Amino acid sequence: MTNRTLSIRSRKEPRHRFTINTFRGMSGPELSRKLSRLIKSENSAIGAYEAAGRERGSIASQLSDWGESTEDDAISDISDKLGVMMAEMGEQEDVFAQNLEDYRGTLKHIRNMESSVQPSREQRQKVTDEIAKLKYKDPNSPRLTTLEHELVRAEAQNLVAEAQLSNTTRTKLKEAFDIHLAAVVERAEKQIILAKHARRLLDYIDDTPVVPGDARQSYEHELEARGVLEDAENDLRSWRPSLEPMATADQEVPVHGNGAADHDSDGVNAGVESDSVINVVTTSTTVEKKQVNEPQASTPEAQPVPLAS
Repeated sequence: MTNRTLSIRSRKEPRHRFTINTFRGMSGPELSRKLSRLIKSENSAIGAYEAAGRERGSIASQLSDWGESTEDDAISDISDKLGVMMAEMGEQEDVFAQNLEDYRGTLKHIRNMESSVQPSREQRQKVTDEIAKLKYKDPNSPRLTTLEHELVRAEAQNLVAEAQLSNTTRTKLKEAFDIHLAAVVERAEKQIILAKHARRLLDYIDDTPVVPGDARQSYEHELEARGVLEDAENDLRSWRPSLEPMATADQEVPVHGNGAADHDSDGVNAGVESDSVINVVTTSTTVEKKQVNEPQASTPEAQPVPLAS
């Protein structure tokens, strides 16, 4: 309710939500397809929350207009201020939707990493299939040695990618649902604040029955009702999160990060980061083990090429 007028009888035009991601999740790498569908479904849910917020604002405006038409000072004033409260409840739906966008954007990090891991899995499988086929057709082919070294490289690259995927999945899933659930708590607590203050307004409606022909007492609570709106605004402004910070291990676990700016992008990031010392050591160990198990007749030019860091 910050910077909001104390009347609901002038409302801004609703914001239109536009998306071109209708077919997102229906194609793309197999590994990331399920999460892509989930992200797309969340987009629809976010749109529903935004629509609910707009509808709540429209209903609040209608309530205020109806109260004004009753020509009853008490009903007119209280209905207008109840409309302000209800409109703010609708605004909280929009804030909630924005927080869900952040949660959805964090899930995209996992999807992007899954998409980038898929090629390394396919390359490893492709080389494995070629070796099996060649062993069947020509077991003594000199090309077998080259393919075996190529398989060493493919497995090492895939090992790095899989480790990064595991780290990213755990870190970003935890971060995403921390955002989501914190947003649920914020929405609930702010709605409670608004609902409690809105109920205070009802006390200013004198519902004492009157005998036909008698005049009802004049309405004298306009200042008190205005004070209720100010109290609600102050409580919302002073609201602070009460949740304990979520424990993380970012300082120990390497995480593939694309930055906050990627939250609004549905594009798939290419490439896998492999700058982790742990991953490089693991990769080197794997290569060395493969070399030990290779035939002694391998030629110098067929030695594995070190991975790019």
